[in-house]
Amino acid sequence: MQHQQLYTTLNNGIQMPLLGLGVYDMYQQEAEQAVSWALETGYRLIDTAAMYNNETEIGNAIRQSLVQRSDIFVTTKVHNDDQGFDPTLRAFDKSLQNLRIDYIDLYLVHWPIRATRKETWLALEKLYSEGRVKAIGVANYLIPFLDELQTYNSIVPAVNQVELSPYLFDKDLVEVCQNRKIQLQAYTPLVRGLRMNDPKLLAIATQYSKTPAQIILRWAIQHGISSIPKSANLKRLQENFNIFDFHISPENMSFLDGFNENLRVVEDPMDLF
Repeated sequence: MQHQQLYTTLNNGIQMPLLGLGVYDMYQQEAEQAVSWALETGYRLIDTAAMYNNETEIGNAIRQSLVQRSDIFVTTKVHNDDQGFDPTLRAFDKSLQNLRIDYIDLYLVHWPIRATRKETWLALEKLYSEGRVKAIGVANYLIPFLDELQTYNSIVPAVNQVELSPYLFDKDLVEVCQNRKIQLQAYTPLVRGLRMNDPKLLAIATQYSKTPAQIILRWAIQHGISSIPKSANLKRLQENFNIFDFHISPENMSFLDGFNENLRVVEDPMDLF
């Protein structure tokens, strides 16, 4: 039995599902099939990016789905090569064209590229103020990037999507985002499987009769953090979604919070600062 998806209200009042599907490194038929299965399973947030080269397939799956477009939250991101003011506006049009959907729910600056991140953000503000996108945000913005953004933005990002897991748990970033009303979203929350055999994690999973992946995803949700685990496997997709029927105790949440080992599986954004 699938339980109800949980939602968060972004700082501009729109609703976003807390759990979504990330489609990084999925191509052609695999990408399309994964999104179709995800929507059938109950996922309502699909996260892609121009850089992933699969917007066309993602759009196909969304249009072919029996789920109403208004019930699906679609995120895409501006490619690093397309950053800058005018190039970003063109890149947005191209993403919309590739997806072949009427609108994009959330548009993100994919990486904080030093030379172009300011102009890129200002382009996103223009898209938003013209009503061309429902929400705008950033990805891979650690605290120094968010502080810098505050010196020129007139719109607070609705979302900040970063690499985050119990093994990379930046409490300061969580706090800053909460204080500034920026919804934090975790990508690679399952650490690409690297810690699924951690005895500490397995002990908690056993306690709740859940898988290690389900424990990690539930942990994020209880922190109010959105997460977008990636899977193209139907069984895995269903397993990752099946996290709405249990609750991790405060003691176990604190225990999981202590797993941090600054384990990154993706580049460190600070290398760009």
